[in-house]
Amino acid sequence: MQTVRRITRGDDRMKKVLGAALAATLLATGVARAQQGEVKVGEINSYSGLPAFTEPYRKGWQLAVEEINASGGVLGKKFVVVSKDDGGKPADAVTAANELVSSEGVAMLTGTFFSNIGLAVADYAKQKKVLFLAAEPLTDAMTWAQGNKYTFRLRPSNYMQAAMLAEEAAKLPAKKWATIAPNYEYGQSAVTVFKQLLSAKRPDIEWVSEQWPPQGKIDAGAVVQAVAAAKPDAIFNVTFGPDLVKLVREGNTRGLFKDRPVVSLLTGEPEYLDPLKDETPEGWIVTGYPWYSLKTPEHDAFLKAYQAKFNDYPRLGSIVGYATMKAAAAIINKAGSTDTDKMIAAAEGISVATPLGPITFRAIDHQSTLGAFVGKTSVKDGKGVMVDTVYRDGAAYLPSDDEVKKLRPQN
Repeated sequence: MQTVRRITRGDDRMKKVLGAALAATLLATGVARAQQGEVKVGEINSYSGLPAFTEPYRKGWQLAVEEINASGGVLGKKFVVVSKDDGGKPADAVTAANELVSSEGVAMLTGTFFSNIGLAVADYAKQKKVLFLAAEPLTDAMTWAQGNKYTFRLRPSNYMQAAMLAEEAAKLPAKKWATIAPNYEYGQSAVTVFKQLLSAKRPDIEWVSEQWPPQGKIDAGAVVQAVAAAKPDAIFNVTFGPDLVKLVREGNTRGLFKDRPVVSLLTGEPEYLDPLKDETPEGWIVTGYPWYSLKTPEHDAFLKAYQAKFNDYPRLGSIVGYATMKAAAAIINKAGSTDTDKMIAAAEGISVATPLGPITFRAIDHQSTLGAFVGKTSVKDGKGVMVDTVYRDGAAYLPSDDEVKKLRPQN
C-alpha cells in the first residue's frame, strides 16, 4: 500500500508540473498572438521638462491613435504607442530609444521636442537603422547638415518659419536689429537663419546686439538692459515658455518694447501666449496657431473631436501630436509592412491629411510641408491672441532641390 501511495503522490506532482508547463505555453502563445495583432511605435518626449507644450501634444496623439484604431488600425492590426519621457536630456532620450527598439520591438521612433535631443535620437536612428519621425525639433540640422535617410521631420523648421518672419520684417523701416535667443541648438539655428534671410532682403540691416540666455534660466533684467543699451530699432526674439514670460514682463516694465517692433518666433502659439494674459505685448509679429479663428472643414472636425474628448481647446502641440501619429500610421499602411526600408520608401513623397490641410514629406530632405500662421499679437478679454493671421504653406518657404543638395550630406 505504501508503494501505491508514493506512486500516486508522484503522479500528482507530475500532473502539477505538466499543468504549469501547459499554462505557461498557453500564456506565451496568447501573448505572441496579442503581439501579432499589434503594430507598435515608440514615442519619446520631454513631458516633465516642458509640460506646457508636451501635455497638449500627448493629447493630440492619443486622439489620433483612437481614431486610427476606430477605423481599422494599421495593416489590419491595433495601432499601439509606447511612450517614454526623456526628462529633457539627450542621453536619457537615447536610452529610451534603445529600450523601445530592443525591448519593445517598435516599428519606428517618433517625437522629441528640444533640438539637441532630436539630433541625438536622429543619430541613434542612423546607427541602428530605424525610422525616426521627429515631431517638434526645429533645427535645420535635422534635415540638412546632419540629415540621414532614417530621419523625417513634421514641424516647419527654423528656416521655414524664419523665412516667413523675415518676409514681414523686411517691410519694417528698422535698420538696427538686436536678437534674443536661448543658447542651444534651436536658438542658435534660428538666429543664424533669420539674420541670413533678412540681410539678403535688406543689405542695409545692421546687427547691433546678440543676447544668449541659457534655456530655462534667463536673467531677464540683464538681457533687457543689454538690449536697451544697444539702442536697436527692432528686436528678433526666440525665447519661449517661462523665459518668454519673464522677458515680456521685464521688457514691459522697462519700456524696451515701447515704439520698437518685435518679431518673435513661436510666440503666437497658445501654450506660450496664454501665460502672458493681459501682459501680452501689442503688435509683435509672430508665428503661432490661432485655433479660435480657423474655419475650415478639416480643422472644425479636429476641434470638435478634441474638445469632446478632453473638454479643452487645442494648442499647437495638439496639432503636432495628432499629425505625427496620423503620419506614422499612413507611412506603415502605404509601406504594407514594418520593414524599415519599405517604410522609408513609403514616407518619401507621402501625402498626409492634417487639421491644417494636406502635407507632403519631401523625398529630397524628408522635411514636411506643414506651414505656420503669421500674424500679430493682441489682447482680447484679458487674454493674448493672434490677429491679422495668414497661413503660410510650408512648401513655399523651402529651398530648391539644388540648394538642398549643397546643404545635405549624401547619406
